[in-house]
Amino acid sequence: MGFSLFASFYSFLATTKVRNANPYTPINPQNNNLLLLANNKTQFPTTLIDGYGFEGAVAKVESLKPVLRESGDCLECLDLIDAAQRLGIDNLLQEEIEAVLKRQYFLLNALEFDPMIDLHKAALLFRLLTQQGYLVTPNLFKIFLDEEGKFNKELRHDIKGLTSLHEASQLCMHGDDILEEAQNFSSHWLNAWVVVHVNHHSATLVHNTLLHPYHKSLPQFMLPNYFGDKQWTNKWIHTLQGVAKVNFNTTQRLRQYELNQFSKWWKESYLGRELNFARNQPMKWYIASLSCLTDVCHSEQRIQLAKAIAFVYLIDDILMYLERWKSSPCSQKLFVDGIWLLLKSYQAACWGKLCKAFLVEAEWFSSEHWPSAEEYLRNGRVSTGVHVTLVHVFFLLGQQISNQTVELLEEDLDIVSCSATILRLWDDMGSAKDENQEGHDGSYVKYYMKEHPSTSFSATQKHIMWKISEAWKSLNREWLYCNPLFPSQFTQASLNIARAVPLFYSYGRNQSLPTFEQHMERLLFHSLDI
Repeated sequence: MGFSLFASFYSFLATTKVRNANPYTPINPQNNNLLLLANNKTQFPTTLIDGYGFEGAVAKVESLKPVLRESGDCLECLDLIDAAQRLGIDNLLQEEIEAVLKRQYFLLNALEFDPMIDLHKAALLFRLLTQQGYLVTPNLFKIFLDEEGKFNKELRHDIKGLTSLHEASQLCMHGDDILEEAQNFSSHWLNAWVVVHVNHHSATLVHNTLLHPYHKSLPQFMLPNYFGDKQWTNKWIHTLQGVAKVNFNTTQRLRQYELNQFSKWWKESYLGRELNFARNQPMKWYIASLSCLTDVCHSEQRIQLAKAIAFVYLIDDILMYLERWKSSPCSQKLFVDGIWLLLKSYQAACWGKLCKAFLVEAEWFSSEHWPSAEEYLRNGRVSTGVHVTLVHVFFLLGQQISNQTVELLEEDLDIVSCSATILRLWDDMGSAKDENQEGHDGSYVKYYMKEHPSTSFSATQKHIMWKISEAWKSLNREWLYCNPLFPSQFTQASLNIARAVPLFYSYGRNQSLPTFEQHMERLLFHSLDI
């Protein structure tokens, strides 16, 4: 069977175009994993949903709804909501959760804030309301400050309160001085506490909070961390965990089915075999797609998006390969013709921008040109492929497509560039020695230290972490004040990319990716005992 990269890419674009002309079944934001599968068995292979105890799980969900509707204990409801979100089953209780938070938001604004409230409840209330889209002022934390505007040092002993405060501080935006102080205060004392109490039953929870706070991580990857008994005080936790296990195992089988479909396409395309110099990582590309679109109702969209992500990696590798190969005089014309064909094939402007960004990086490498750190970062935002990915997400969702939104997508949207900045800088923290690149790519670290020769590697890392923090503040603003022209799932996908970055690029001492591989294994192949 003959092979052609261009034929494969044209086929992919044509498929995407046809699907955009006739969008998928409209997505209902109220959809949830367990009940969607249980109530729509004809839409999915029966092997995905048989024998998983739906009736019992659904009954448990129904038993929790009156608790949220009727409980007079505000903290009990907030803790239940928090646990449901961390266990990935909050969509099963979406109406009841919204009613609770709406009531709490009304009380917060209609009544004088309780000065006797404890830190855990205040921080949890702030985070849950803000995550739900309610505008809550960080000034509610002023009651915990001393005369100098710092958090009262007596709070350092309140580990539960500090943990919740640290979670709330992740929603910081530019100008939120109190939340910045909250993050500094909580992280300092929690790190100090973990060192001393390494064997304490709460040490694992505190450690996970510091590494993967809820707002900056993906619940489906973190879910296995939340099945211990000692870290919970909610009396409903065993019921929630039982539902979560059924939900996780069911959606895991759907993920396996999607991965199989994508892998089949990859194998039949002959791309991996013919482009033997390029990366061959279909599982990673599928996981990247899953990280973007997390709802079970996006099954077909995830498979199509994984194909787009595969081409991002392939094009990067092809252009880098050609850039090295073109030094041979006899190959000059073929190289130029090849690039022209590639550029011509990108019917969408985003693919053209991506290709040009890759070419710029390849040219820098071959000519040994040293761009400034900021010049590199501007180009690096594009070469992450985040823009291309989110453009495909937008059209695959098939909602609110208009000339206006299409034109806006061609611009450098802040919500896109923020996620791209976070990805590029996190990736470069590993000096680009991950995967099979062998350190040949440039990095922000390299160019920044060239510009500032007296700056140590440690100081450069701190500078990069500051830039990542600043990008998160901007991303939080764009996420909270989302553009109504775009569907909420698009905004969420943008946030999810940034959330997934620490998992994809959590480098160990040898700058490999063992943490990501472990998460991949757990998510796809390790079912939970029920």
